[in-house]
Amino acid sequence: MSRLLRSLAGRVTLLTTIAVGLAVAFVAVGAFMTVRVQLQSTLDNSLLERAHAAAKYPLLSELTNDYQLPSWALGAADVRIAFVYSDGSYRTYDQLPPMQLDAERDVATGDRDWTARTIYAGGRDYRVVAVPAGKGGALVVAQSLEPQQQVLARLGVVMLVFGLLGVVAAGVAGWAVARNGLRPVRRLTSEVEAIARTEDLDPIEVEGDDEVARLATAFNEMLTALAASRDRQRRLVADAGHELRTPLTSLRTNIELLTQADAETAGVLPEGARAELLADVHAQIEELTTLIGDLVELSRDDEAAHVVAPVDLAEVVDQALARVRRRAPGLEFDVAVEPFEVVGDSAALERAVTNLLDNAAKWSPPGGTVTVRLAGGVLTVDDEGPGISEEDRPHVFDRFWRAEESRGMPGSGLGLSIVARVADRHAGTVEVDRSPAGGARFVLTLPAPAAAAPPPSGAHLWTGGRG
Repeated sequence: MSRLLRSLAGRVTLLTTIAVGLAVAFVAVGAFMTVRVQLQSTLDNSLLERAHAAAKYPLLSELTNDYQLPSWALGAADVRIAFVYSDGSYRTYDQLPPMQLDAERDVATGDRDWTARTIYAGGRDYRVVAVPAGKGGALVVAQSLEPQQQVLARLGVVMLVFGLLGVVAAGVAGWAVARNGLRPVRRLTSEVEAIARTEDLDPIEVEGDDEVARLATAFNEMLTALAASRDRQRRLVADAGHELRTPLTSLRTNIELLTQADAETAGVLPEGARAELLADVHAQIEELTTLIGDLVELSRDDEAAHVVAPVDLAEVVDQALARVRRRAPGLEFDVAVEPFEVVGDSAALERAVTNLLDNAAKWSPPGGTVTVRLAGGVLTVDDEGPGISEEDRPHVFDRFWRAEESRGMPGSGLGLSIVARVADRHAGTVEVDRSPAGGARFVLTLPAPAAAAPPPSGAHLWTGGRG
């Protein structure tokens, strides 16, 4: 039984049965009480009519106790009669069992026009009515309620039997309806279980337009998101493997050359060649470290704990500039920033700004100028490089995407994708355009604190980068 109630069909059946049972019970009780009241009202009317008719008999009050008034005188043989006087005494005429007729005395004295009540006497219930009869008397007519009680008892048994049959029928019908109505849910459950077992993310067939169809549609949307996430992960692994292969191959080649040279020359290698190989190894290690860090940043499913607080964007730009200047000593940086406070993660913002400045420094010619402007939450970074063509601009924030001319340049192809990700997490935007000097212009826009929302935990909306 407990196992049945744990199923939705079992609970629906139980609730249907209880609801129908309560409805049948209310209807049965209401019908029973209505019939009972109606029978009693009909009996009272009948007895009152008979009593009024008999009370018109002029010699009724003068009959002695020994005289037995025939029942036909009252129109039926199922009644008993008595005559009550104003002093409380009464005489019976038709074998009426002893009764307390106090209320009927009020009719004899004229305090009441008539009475009708149920009295238990002689082992049974009687319906007793009293009407005035002559001067200082009242005629009492009583009829046994046993026939009426038998009718009500049979009616109660019939209602109970049919009520139980109705409840059973309702339970069967409820079970059938629940089983039939939950068939789409069972089908959906089996299909979802099959997806979980086989990891096949094909959409589920949607039938109809009811709640189950909406649930299936929601599952399909979830499957689409899962498939897209899995595809992104596969592409990330494939792209990462491709990008990691180049620096690893170069590292292995350089190390093999160093090892081979040391073995052949007994540790003697021209200082310039050795320094060049070591510098190349160091550069490849730096590139590999940067690439791994960018991959970890972009592939992280769960966001690390971020310190979300008010941040002065001007200070973030200054810190990023200090870092980039050390890496690009041959460039000029034309900087004009105004204080602007945002709410967010200062470390993430500094990384995004650093990536923008590194990108501008990488593409600027020797002795060129990188222009940096910050005003009203809008950071603009211009370089004097070749710029980005119109056809390449839609892909500049894609992960691992590189322009044709940048294939031989250092970089992981993830820097600008991280910028786009940070901008999205801070409810901002990043755009690419052409600078007045002909190079590339990147515009990072961040909202003011009143409009900015804290970076949502677990946000994974990013696009990509040029280098």
